[in-house]
Amino acid sequence: MEFLSLPERTSGKRTYGITSIADFGTPTRELENILADFGQFIDIAKLGVGSAYITPNIKEKINLYKQYEIDVYCGGTLFEKCFEQNKIVEYVSYLKGLGIHWIEISNGTIDIPLQERLCLIQELKEEFNVIAEVGSKDANKEMSVFDWKMEIEQLLEAGCDYVITEGRDSGTSGIYEKSGDIKSDLIHELLKEIDSKKIIFEAPLPKHQMYFINEIGPNVNLGNVKPADVLVLEAQRCGLRCETFYVEARECKLTL
Repeated sequence: MEFLSLPERTSGKRTYGITSIADFGTPTRELENILADFGQFIDIAKLGVGSAYITPNIKEKINLYKQYEIDVYCGGTLFEKCFEQNKIVEYVSYLKGLGIHWIEISNGTIDIPLQERLCLIQELKEEFNVIAEVGSKDANKEMSVFDWKMEIEQLLEAGCDYVITEGRDSGTSGIYEKSGDIKSDLIHELLKEIDSKKIIFEAPLPKHQMYFINEIGPNVNLGNVKPADVLVLEAQRCGLRCETFYVEARECKLTL
C-alpha cells in the first residue's frame, strides 16, 4: 500500500535518473542476491578499472546483469590500457564477444588528446553506445571551468550518450577536492549551460549523492555507486533520509 507523497521517479528503461554502479569484483553469487532484491534500482553496471579482463566467469556475470535489463560496460582504465598498447581493434572485438554494447572513452590515467577521443567516438558510435569521461584521476591535475565545459560539450556533440564527470571511487579527484569536498562552483557553472540529464556525476559516497540530489533533484544521474548502497540511494532520491527529507518540496517549487 502506497500512501506517502514522494518525488516522482523515472522508471522502466530510464534515460535519466540513472543509478550506475561500480562493480569492483562482486562475487557472482553475491551479485545474484543483490540483483534479486535491488536490481530494479540499477540501470548501468561498470566493471571497475580493468577488472573485466581477468574476471573469472565474466560472461556469466554479464548475462546476470542482462537478466535484469542492466547495461554493462568496462571501466575506462581497460580502454586506456588498450589504447596505450595500440589494441583498440582487439578491444572492440573483445567487447562484441562478451555481448557488451557500451564502451567508455576516457583519459583519466593517460593523456589522450581530445581530438583523438572525438575521432574514436565518431567511429565507435555506429556500433556502441558511447560514454566518455572528463577529468583526471590525478588530484594534482586541475582543469579550468572553460575546459570542463568545452570537453563535455564536444564529447556530446561527437555522439556520446552520456559524459561522466571523474570522481574516482574515493571521491578525491576530478569534481572533488583532495579532501573529498565537492567543487560546487564548478558544478554550478556546468549546470548553467549543459543538460544535467546527459551527465553522470560520479558520487561514490552518500554525502556526494545527497549533494547532487539536493542540487539537481531526485532524478540526477549518479555513478560509481557501490552495489550495496543502491537501496539507501533510492531512499535518498525519494526523500526518505533526513538530508534529502524536503527534496519533494523543492521539486514542487521548481515546477511552479
